[in-house]
Amino acid sequence: MNLDLTEDQIQIRAAVRDLCRSEFAAQAAQWDRDDAIPPAAIQKLAEMGLLGMNIPEEHGGLGYDARTVVTVIEEIARVSAALAIMVAVHNSVGAYPIYRYGNDEQRKKYLPKLTSSHVGAFSLSEPGCGSDAAALTTTARRDGDRYVLNGEKNWVTNGRHTWTFLVLARTGEPGPKGISAFIIENDQPGLTIGKSEDKMGLRGSDTVTLAFDNARVPVAQRLGADGEGFKIALSMLDSGRIGVAAQALGVMTAAFHEATRYAQQRQAFGGPIAKIQAVQFKLAEMERRIQASRLLIRKAAWLKDSGQDFIRAASMAKLYTTEAATWVTHQAIQVHGGYGYVKDYVVERYYRDVRVMEIYEGTSEIQRLVIARSMLKDGVKA
Repeated sequence: MNLDLTEDQIQIRAAVRDLCRSEFAAQAAQWDRDDAIPPAAIQKLAEMGLLGMNIPEEHGGLGYDARTVVTVIEEIARVSAALAIMVAVHNSVGAYPIYRYGNDEQRKKYLPKLTSSHVGAFSLSEPGCGSDAAALTTTARRDGDRYVLNGEKNWVTNGRHTWTFLVLARTGEPGPKGISAFIIENDQPGLTIGKSEDKMGLRGSDTVTLAFDNARVPVAQRLGADGEGFKIALSMLDSGRIGVAAQALGVMTAAFHEATRYAQQRQAFGGPIAKIQAVQFKLAEMERRIQASRLLIRKAAWLKDSGQDFIRAASMAKLYTTEAATWVTHQAIQVHGGYGYVKDYVVERYYRDVRVMEIYEGTSEIQRLVIARSMLKDGVKA
């Protein structure tokens, strides 16, 4: 198992890093203050093909493997976690499900725009169900050649930027087997896109609610067979968890670099605080957790690219990396002292941004359940 980047991946990383530093770095703090990412930034990503990273070239994408995708997401997150989550959600659970589970007509209709200019989103959670996603209550009742959707969704990332929403709704019996998936366009009659949530972090990322009031959606916009929605959702979330880990890795790497630079410049007790053992221990532990996270992410991505079962590895990567990122960004603030608590220093934003990563696309508690159940099912191996 070779976890090193290839020459092509190194070149792609360099190109994305250059784009992020030249086009986005100076704007990221303003996006946080304004609680909005301008469409021009999304267009810059589209021009590089980054809206279709994991879509094959014959459908308009770049055909990147999972290792390349997480490398790109990490680089974007080092500058703006809000922009990184937009890209990650669009690629993993917005556009890719249409390629993976869509029919020829759906691919021809949606993928050209989703890989070049338009943004997709994913809608599973509801006000009354989060981790217990199979308990969703939004309904899709069959009426001739239409489904009539009623219900409410929340925590929908990409919100008002979105052209297509992948919406999960109940079409049959209680439980996971009664759930189907639908491609819903943003101008669908009967769909109301709610206000953007006022969040603690990831403030440039638009997070909204959706309300369906007798929205009549053509049967042709159902993704996959009736009752396959929950299976589709879980398979996409398994991949998405590697992307969330990459986001967390990018943010905590940036926080570590800021803390190291500050420690070398800040004078106290007759010299830079980087010479104080207590500070050195913090920096050493940050580096350890960053490197361990990177290896877990690359292993999960390698297993996925190799066609092997990666579900447990993805959960381990997300669980460890997101919790490590919370710790690292916390310690980055501690190294900065009082200055770390004010918005003039970027580590304050990094801490706010990573906190949600232990929650979305499966909480840390859910990841522990996934890991334990997988381990017990397969048996403990030496």
